Amino acid sequence: MRLVRAEGLTARYAGQPAITPALIDINLEVAPGERLLLLGPNGAGKSTFIRVFAGLMRAARGKALVAGLPPKSARGLVGVVSHATYLYDELSAAENLRLYARLYGVAYVEARVSALLGQVGATHLADVPVGRLSRGQQQRVTIARAMLHDPPVLLLDEPDTGLDAAATGLIEDLLTSGQRTMVLTTHNLATGLRLGTRAAILARGRIVYEQAATSPSDLGALSERLEVLAG
Repeated sequence: MRLVRAEGLTARYAGQPAITPALIDINLEVAPGERLLLLGPNGAGKSTFIRVFAGLMRAARGKALVAGLPPKSARGLVGVVSHATYLYDELSAAENLRLYARLYGVAYVEARVSALLGQVGATHLADVPVGRLSRGQQQRVTIARAMLHDPPVLLLDEPDTGLDAAATGLIEDLLTSGQRTMVLTTHNLATGLRLGTRAAILARGRIVYEQAATSPSDLGALSERLEVLAG
């Protein structure tokens, strides 16, 4: 079974004209353990794709399926990192994770929270209110939250936001551990090529290019394709 599957998927935001949807007739499958790097210029539809599969936005037409289920029915199978952190500023990093752990029914909450804060290099931030953290520090906590319930699918929209080089390496190791299925977007193509095992390019809501396998050596060729689309 393909863990992430789009069938004729079209999506638009409220008030968006029907003739210019954010996603247009997307057909795409992501196999178990595959990590899809979703690329494209600003406004191409990358974040919309993540939002639909995270259950944050409905399809206007077609299907979005996670392990054969509609996204809202599959939330327990998915970990999400989006542009918004969805953290509570007044709660500490550890309190945020405890809250989400209970919502997901995570066993051994304290041990899991402690372990993940350690894995994202944020143990020293455990008792600090999230509102006092830098954007990069908040991103570490956000990624820990996405991993709390050990989901088989990760949807990552700019997961490297605000992270320095040391933190990026730490996060990359965590995200690529195990055999999780992943869809990620990033403006840092070099980071994306380290994380992704396959690439697709969106432009004006449509998939215009797919590549079955990726490696850091693809940086130049993919950069040229993106520059042409952006121009």
